[in-house]
Amino acid sequence: MSFDGKTIIITGAGQGIGRQYAHAFAAAGGSVAIVDLNGTAAQNVAVGIGDKAVAIETDVSDKASVDAMAQQVLDRFGRIDVLVNNAAIFSTLKMKAFTEITPEEFDTVMGVNARGVFLCCQAVAGPMRAQGSGKIINISSSVVVTGRANYAHYIASKGAVIGMTRALATELGPDNINVNAISPHGIVTEVPRETIREDQWADIIAAQALKRKGSSDDMIGSVMFLASPQSDYMTGQTLNLDAGLRYN
Repeated sequence: MSFDGKTIIITGAGQGIGRQYAHAFAAAGGSVAIVDLNGTAAQNVAVGIGDKAVAIETDVSDKASVDAMAQQVLDRFGRIDVLVNNAAIFSTLKMKAFTEITPEEFDTVMGVNARGVFLCCQAVAGPMRAQGSGKIINISSSVVVTGRANYAHYIASKGAVIGMTRALATELGPDNINVNAISPHGIVTEVPRETIREDQWADIIAAQALKRKGSSDDMIGSVMFLASPQSDYMTGQTLNLDAGLRYN
């Protein structure tokens, strides 16, 4: 796939899967905006890519920060073709019964994982409408369907992402803007997390048709497909990238 002349915004691109997305789009000819709350991490990724990348420190839960980010991308590259809403609170979450999750914890997770998606979509909608095209890719999670215990704040936020994907696909379709989601499962990166212990992996993999952990490489092809002209007739959909996970 070629992304020559295209500009791609990737949130949460300072590490993990987001960083891999950035390198993949740049290698395919795209100009990439490395958006992350950690400005140093974002800058390190941008330096590793070169002139076709810009690092922008952004709090996706804050409207002013998101709007300033979108304007900076426009000032630098002149257009916004793709938005990958990858930023999320995930690896640092503490699993606990829903009765023990404080309102502040719930609001923080929803603020990044749901409001962040909403604000970033708002920020790019105008430029995409003006140019008559655009691709928005939201990252959800298989836990929306599995309903994993002790994870209610995260599950609620990722369920909201699927709902927004459908709603925005309807609203933005007349403007030739595609909005789709990916629901991944079992993807491992270099980022440590407390939500899956090593001894739990055997049971997780046993519930999959494909008997292995997923990697960043398993995500890249699906994201690039949804960002490319090959998915022009697809919108409002959630692509399950879950190794054939059995939900019953």
